[in-house]
Amino acid sequence: MTAAGIPVPEGDEPVRGSVRPSGLLDVLGVASVVLDTEGRIVLWSPQAEELFGYPAREALGQHAARIMVHEQHVDLVVKLFADVMHTGEGWAGAFPVRRKDGSTRLVEFRNMRLLDGRGDVYALGLAADRTTVRQLERDVALSTRMVAQSPIGLAVLDTDLRYVSVNPALERLNGLPAEEHLGRTIREVLPHLDADTFESAAREVLRTGRPLVDQRTVGRTPADPDEEHAWSVSLYRLEDALGTVLGVAGSVADVTEEHRAAVETESARRRLAVIADASTRIGTTLDLERTAGELAEVAVPDLADIAAVDLLEAVVQGRPSTLGPAEPAVIRALAVEADRAPDALRAADPPGQVVRYAADRLVTECVRTGEPVLVARVEPADLPRVARSAQAAELLARAGVHSYLAVPLIARGEVLGALDLKRTRNPLPFGEDDLLLARELASRAAVQIDNARWYQNARDTALTLQRSLLPSHPTVTGGLEVASRYQPAGSTAEVGGDWFDVIPLEDGKTALVVGDVMGSGINAAATMGRLRTATTTLASLDLDPARLLEHLDRITEGLDEAIATCVYAIHDPRLRQCRIANAGHLPPARVRAGRPPELLELPTGAPLGVGGVAFSTTTVDLEPGDRLVLYTDGLVETRQHPLDERLSALLALLEGPDRPLEEVCDLLLRTLHQPDTSDDVALLIARVQTPD
Repeated sequence: MTAAGIPVPEGDEPVRGSVRPSGLLDVLGVASVVLDTEGRIVLWSPQAEELFGYPAREALGQHAARIMVHEQHVDLVVKLFADVMHTGEGWAGAFPVRRKDGSTRLVEFRNMRLLDGRGDVYALGLAADRTTVRQLERDVALSTRMVAQSPIGLAVLDTDLRYVSVNPALERLNGLPAEEHLGRTIREVLPHLDADTFESAAREVLRTGRPLVDQRTVGRTPADPDEEHAWSVSLYRLEDALGTVLGVAGSVADVTEEHRAAVETESARRRLAVIADASTRIGTTLDLERTAGELAEVAVPDLADIAAVDLLEAVVQGRPSTLGPAEPAVIRALAVEADRAPDALRAADPPGQVVRYAADRLVTECVRTGEPVLVARVEPADLPRVARSAQAAELLARAGVHSYLAVPLIARGEVLGALDLKRTRNPLPFGEDDLLLARELASRAAVQIDNARWYQNARDTALTLQRSLLPSHPTVTGGLEVASRYQPAGSTAEVGGDWFDVIPLEDGKTALVVGDVMGSGINAAATMGRLRTATTTLASLDLDPARLLEHLDRITEGLDEAIATCVYAIHDPRLRQCRIANAGHLPPARVRAGRPPELLELPTGAPLGVGGVAFSTTTVDLEPGDRLVLYTDGLVETRQHPLDERLSALLALLEGPDRPLEEVCDLLLRTLHQPDTSDDVALLIARVQTPD
């Protein structure tokens, strides 16, 4: 039994009993005939009977020339026989023979003299059909030339998977002569290949007989030890005519160029997939931190194991930034993403933190020059230039950072910051393909980040203006306890024109105002400021609420296409009443002890700025302890729910035991206001005080 589990005959003992053809002689059907000195047949093999057609009983004792050779060649054959017997030199040639059935066949002969132990002389004749011999010769010649001249490496291994033969092409592929292959295993000849996989596959072919076709493998051989090559390997089981397993035949073709083209194609496909992913995932909002986070998420793990997005602090603040050769970089970390690299994550700057990187740091070099910085193989000496501090460098070393790439974020000709990439788990260093992909991602993301940055600056400016225009008021005024809130829209939306006001009037009265300028941004905030100023001025004239809204309507018409909604109410503590007029605004809510909260039924009126529409004043009772809740639509309106449903939710939150007004404001905002809403909120709650 061989090492591969294939049964073979033990020792050199012949196989006993009848056997089927198993060798070339049997394929040829070589006939054996022994003649005495007179040319009579003394031995006649079964193959001779098949070749010439005479059974042994008819052939033995006969003159061979008469039954084996055509009559026209008898004299020549007799002479040749005599020469062989006299000189002892063999003879070979081809003669036509006449078979017993009368047919003629061209036969190849080999004749030689034999001498037995008693000194008697005999002649041995070997004969085979000439056509069969020539066919076999052609087959052998063809096989020999094909094997020798084939550009494909060919080898035969025995059942112990040791080389038996290799052709010149395989010698060239492996970089070793044939003699260094023979008798040795794959593992011994080519130690840098995956011998375990190959031998396992070869044993399976030996066991099952199923060929292995076009198995791809990659590695290095002595023919080119510095470069990896790819090969296509096919294995076939070899058997003799009896079906006995002789070994494995293998063919090896160098497919390195095809492999490299496939790798490049796959790399290009991967780059396109990442870029396509980036196109849909980066820039979904105008939030600066979220946009940076989307870039980091796209980069990990397809491109890097750790990705950080950093912006120059001056750029974040809206100022141009240029760095001198020895100037450090003041950087704000916006986002960091890591794939199972906790130590590297701890080494990164936390998002939101502003840090200073020395002039010799690689990220500083990147943002100063506006060019990528690639360290394909990071050595221990490189880590201090990658990390911000010695402690961070130690964490990066512990994380196994072995390759580094920083790519500048450039938009509209300005360097904004850098995309910082590191590899730990991915064993491959960053290469040119990775650099191309990183630059493409950075280029696309930089525009989105720049848009978010400018939007954030504009929003911050508008928000500052908005807050500066909103009033500050005492918690108690004119018999009312008052609480208010202003909540800007979500970070990805522009500041709106919502406002509120509490205006003390003569005789202890108080005016309560909530309004909403349509639109957003600085223009809406400026319009809101002008309307608030006008409202304060008109309120000092102690006008009826409807009359005041008419004046505001005319003022709004004079502004640049401005439209606003507004509720104006005057509380009179002596009459325990409140006069209210509405200009297209949502109705206030009244909360009274022992009764369910209600929305006041007021004529809706037209928004300010429409012009030519009359307003009306409604008087409602307000007893001590009653609360009046004024708000803008940003508190209750959403795209997912009907307005009636949201107003019911507002009333439900106002129901129940009395609470401090500040708590009620927080409860309403926390529960009703959607974080990602595109509208801001103004909220004003007044509770009637009990007279002293």
